[in-house]
Amino acid sequence: MATALVDLYGGQPIPFDRIILPEGYRPSDDDDFMCDAHRAYFLHKLKDWKEDIIAESRQTMAQLQVDSLREPDIADRASSETDWGIELRTRDRQRKLIAKIDCAIRRLYEGEYGYCEVTGDPISLGRLEARPIATMTLEAQERHERVEKVSRDD
Repeated sequence: MATALVDLYGGQPIPFDRIILPEGYRPSDDDDFMCDAHRAYFLHKLKDWKEDIIAESRQTMAQLQVDSLREPDIADRASSETDWGIELRTRDRQRKLIAKIDCAIRRLYEGEYGYCEVTGDPISLGRLEARPIATMTLEAQERHERVEKVSRDD
């Protein structure tokens, strides 16, 4: 896509992070693996995911400031504290997820995104669609989990 623009207008190709994809675009195996359109798609997907997590986090913090945990009944107070404890643990997991999203975005810019960090093989588009922060092929991930399980059992 970007090559056609260079041929038509001359000059430098459009960087993948500035490409505007058509509505409903999905990466296809027909394209070259991790071409600029694929990279642009996954960049938008990762950034949107991160923005959603941050928005949810802000809502949680705002709700914590508004809601008082001073329930008159001890059982109600315990229930509220338990609910907020679960919510805060969820936010902590999402904070760690944001770090993984940031790493995936960094890999996109470095040209490493979409390739297994263990084998160097391409990660399937279906796997990346389902888990955009994946760093291993399905086979490498399964092998890693088997080894982890065996070492945990020892």
